[in-house]
Amino acid sequence: MMNDSLLATLFPLGWQHYLVGGLVIGAGVALLFVLTGLVGGMSSVFSSTWSYLLRQPYFQQARYLDSRGWRLAYAAGLIGGALVWWLAFSDGQALSTSVPVPMLVIGGFLVGFGARLGNGCTSGHGICGLGSLQWPSLLAVLTFMATAFLTANLVGWWTA
Repeated sequence: MMNDSLLATLFPLGWQHYLVGGLVIGAGVALLFVLTGLVGGMSSVFSSTWSYLLRQPYFQQARYLDSRGWRLAYAAGLIGGALVWWLAFSDGQALSTSVPVPMLVIGGFLVGFGARLGNGCTSGHGICGLGSLQWPSLLAVLTFMATAFLTANLVGWWTA
């Protein structure tokens, strides 16, 4: 069992809201699948949303055109849910980071590239894929996590 100081170091804002958030996300994607048969991964939301604006053949594929309506509503629900969560639990305080904006932008591009390369993102593979016991999703999640651990340690070492 972890002692209180280690727990406070690892989770300075408490751990309970992470547990509740994970349970709500899991229940949400399970409910989406049970009620509609749709998989609630987020990496396709990006491409299907761009299909509204870009006429290149890649973005005009049937898989994006046919799903962009529900995916856009799904993304809006995630943003709305995050807003409700923030209003309910943050006491109106904005969260901030000490990570410089250029590193955030580079990280965002790398995450997007990785999601496209891995044929899905952490929500698709980690929540939906593992939940349906898909072997490729397990490999993807292990790769995501190993890369995240390595990156976090390298950045920590580099900035120390």
